[in-house]
Amino acid sequence: MADKDTPSIIFSRDDTILFTTTGRWLYPLFELKAFLKMRRDIPVAQCHLHDRLIGKAAALLIVGLGIRSVSTEVLSQLGKEVFLQRNIPIAATTEVDRIACATEELLRDVDDPAEAWRRIRERVNERSSL
Repeated sequence: MADKDTPSIIFSRDDTILFTTTGRWLYPLFELKAFLKMRRDIPVAQCHLHDRLIGKAAALLIVGLGIRSVSTEVLSQLGKEVFLQRNIPIAATTEVDRIACATEELLRDVDDPAEAWRRIRERVNERSSL
């Protein structure tokens, strides 16, 4: 397992790192979305994202951001299916049947990235109101 200072995601273009964070869960993808909103000049489809762990939730969020080049250290079968259905190449060091995460189950029946963003935002709001 990576230490707390190891980036959880690295977003780059032509070997130039544009964004990185050490956040946990799906928060790094929310941070990346905010970054991209501020930097509308970045051609997202021409960039690469490395995410340490990708399940179905992360895969749907990544697709929703318009990213077309992805790599990971650990990829769930449900996450892999999201990329395969959209012809997005995914390079994974390790593939697993599933990730032990409630979010993976929450999105089991979701195939629309916009719906995934909506459900995950609801989940974040529920967590922050506890």
